Amino acid sequence: MPWQQGVADVALEVDPVTGRFVYREVWLTIPRQSGKTTLILPVAVLRSKISKHLGGRQEMLYAAQTRNDARKKWEKAFVEDLAASRAMRGKYRVRLSNGSEHVRFIDGSTFGPIATTEKAGHGETLDLGALDEVFAQVDDRVEQAWRPAMITRPSPQFWGVSTAGNETSVYLLSKVKAGRKVAEAGVDTGVAYFEWAADPDADPGDPATWWSCMPALGHTVTQDVIAAEYLSALAAGNLNLFRRAYLNQWVDRDVGEQVIPEPSWLACRDEESELVGEPAFAIEVSPSSASAAIACAGYRADGLLHLEVIEDRPGTEWLADRLLEITRRWTSLPVKYNPAGPAGALVADLEAAGVVMEAAGSREVAQACGGLFNDVVTLKARHIGQPNLDASVAGGRKRDLVDAWVWTHKASASNSAPLIAVTLARAQLLAHPQITSANVYVV
Repeated sequence: MPWQQGVADVALEVDPVTGRFVYREVWLTIPRQSGKTTLILPVAVLRSKISKHLGGRQEMLYAAQTRNDARKKWEKAFVEDLAASRAMRGKYRVRLSNGSEHVRFIDGSTFGPIATTEKAGHGETLDLGALDEVFAQVDDRVEQAWRPAMITRPSPQFWGVSTAGNETSVYLLSKVKAGRKVAEAGVDTGVAYFEWAADPDADPGDPATWWSCMPALGHTVTQDVIAAEYLSALAAGNLNLFRRAYLNQWVDRDVGEQVIPEPSWLACRDEESELVGEPAFAIEVSPSSASAAIACAGYRADGLLHLEVIEDRPGTEWLADRLLEITRRWTSLPVKYNPAGPAGALVADLEAAGVVMEAAGSREVAQACGGLFNDVVTLKARHIGQPNLDASVAGGRKRDLVDAWVWTHKASASNSAPLIAVTLARAQLLAHPQITSANVYVV
């Protein structure tokens, strides 16, 4: 598409004096289904074709929300496209063995998926690092892992591509703000920044707005499809979801009202809070296993509840080892989880690793949600003011049942896994009345 060609023309500009790429960083934010992921493959193919001018064979990595997501997109967007290209026949080989997947081009350059962890990419030489769906990254750990691997290479590039995020996407937002600042100032910093987004004051239902910010419109996306998406979002009261996905706008909230009142949550904040009784633990996983959270609940010396998120990391590969470490040291209770939620799919593997798990019943989940709400508004709970938990509470949304309600991932305006994990940890604590503040030992 023309927009892809335009980005490639700029991002791959070569300095005529040094023969190297002008830009070491390329940042692209654009509406969904615009073709941002498929732009990465031609970049990788180009590097393999001109590798002798780039310091030899190229080592190239691709990452997304999780390693599983990266593997799926790598196969769908890259391997299948290569197979469909007559021009590439006989010029590459594919390895699909789990854990060592890669495409090896005829010049020896490789391109494969990798996890978004602090260690991923460490110790390797890296020429191209492509990070997709950056909105899901909670911090800069991928960039910190990849940059040192690029330092000795003559013409490396870090590509970050994404659609706009929400209030939890602080890493992407920092890049967006920096990119806009550089673009407005017209200063050469070695960063190429591209953004397609609708004006914040534009009418989201006006086709003119769509044409102003959707470069794939008229190519791979039709106006009638976007009109249908708009009407569906309007009927559901989810216009902010439409704004993020199709107008690439940053919005403070996606849908609905904040359930736990902000004044009550702030009133429960105590940065010095500590639990002194035996803690109870619970987990929750975000949709598509993008991240997982471990939370604990316990009693303080004054009898109030202490709530805390112990871990909140991308992916789920780390979960079993961390749970074993925590539970063996701090508790005699099983780890609580909601079998109807995303965490249910991981339980068999966690138990096989030695973690003792306990499912929460549907009634217990509903009671836990209402119970946490009551403890907060009556100031019977305390937390230490963790940004990820604060954001999860602020964006937490509920799904109504017949005579109760539960937290929902689908309508939440932020990552709801930390909030749900804390909710279930509190439920696990209260389900075992033998664990009281009288069981004093400092954790």
